[in-house]
Amino acid sequence: MAQKLKTDWILFITTLCMVTIGILIVYSASSIMAEVDARYHSTWHFVTRQAAWAIVAVAVMMALKRTPYTKLKNPAVALSVISVSLLLLVAVLVMDPANHRWLRLGWGPLGVQPSEMAKPALVIFLAFFVTWRARAINNPRYTLIPAALAVGFVILLVVVADLGTAIVLAAAAALVFFVAGLEMRYCAIVGVLAMIGLAYFICAKPYRLGRVIRFFDPQFTTIAKIDKSGALKARLEESLTTRDTNYQLEQSQVAVGVGGVTGVGLMNGRQKLLYLPEAHKDFIYAVAGEELGMIGTAGLLVGFLIIFWRGLRTAVRMKHDDFGRYLALGLTVVVVVQGFIHMSVVLGMMPTKGIPLPMISYGGSSLLSTMASLGMLMNVSEHAG
Repeated sequence: MAQKLKTDWILFITTLCMVTIGILIVYSASSIMAEVDARYHSTWHFVTRQAAWAIVAVAVMMALKRTPYTKLKNPAVALSVISVSLLLLVAVLVMDPANHRWLRLGWGPLGVQPSEMAKPALVIFLAFFVTWRARAINNPRYTLIPAALAVGFVILLVVVADLGTAIVLAAAAALVFFVAGLEMRYCAIVGVLAMIGLAYFICAKPYRLGRVIRFFDPQFTTIAKIDKSGALKARLEESLTTRDTNYQLEQSQVAVGVGGVTGVGLMNGRQKLLYLPEAHKDFIYAVAGEELGMIGTAGLLVGFLIIFWRGLRTAVRMKHDDFGRYLALGLTVVVVVQGFIHMSVVLGMMPTKGIPLPMISYGGSSLLSTMASLGMLMNVSEHAG
């Protein structure tokens, strides 16, 4: 007799609540801008699109929730999803030469971000590959080198335009291999290579380097002692759309500070009135802080902590199935780490980095990717008992 599975109601309800809250905050953060911008002419421009994406994303989540995760434990599936992801990432480099982010679907503004689709794809591939090579996880020739090539190629294609997502992918891969039993010497080697790679890709884009330097040395006092000619400062500022790279950070902190404990009320925030760029996307947590206060932002943080708890609980309880454990762990990391990075940037704990808040920020690709990940996580959770 087949085992009757029980829905993880805590994870399920938390996810739906956060998506609903996200739609409300997107409307509040974008309505005024959409009305005054000649390209949109409607306060409902962004929220209607977000709601439409939410319907599709919830449907995908439910489909994956009902699909036994063991069907993903198949070389054809694992290799197919990572191959398609790689093809899309290569395609976007050619089809979007300016930003390397969007694949337009041929009509209107509708499009997808391959970097978002790469997150669940890479996790599925990693869970399969690590399970398949479990007994030889520390074998350089047959496990580590092939894994490094696959993961490295995905991250390399993503980091061209999206350093934040690349960091999320790297975090998921690192944790999965660590839990799988990767020896500390290899962990140390990977850690050093990751730091070198991170430093290189920050320095490769002057605006990235400018953000980091401005974060740690806002007035360039330390840099001035090293670069007495001022050439480095001038080069960095030439690459920026604004001379003050901390502008968004300062405006977001103003928003959070004004919100206080209870907030000024939904729709009543002022920083979103063209003071805070990307208020409905990369800095939506600041809008939540101003309008919903510390209570609202703490509530969103609790939502991500619940997802982390249920995901970690699932991974721990999947003792009988390595694939399920690694899948749950990787999916949890890509959702929660991205959320924590977004919140850390808004609160001034990290240099400015454009990365959406999962389920809250405007963006169909991000929402679809997140809901697909959570749908798979819910299915693994049901089998964990």
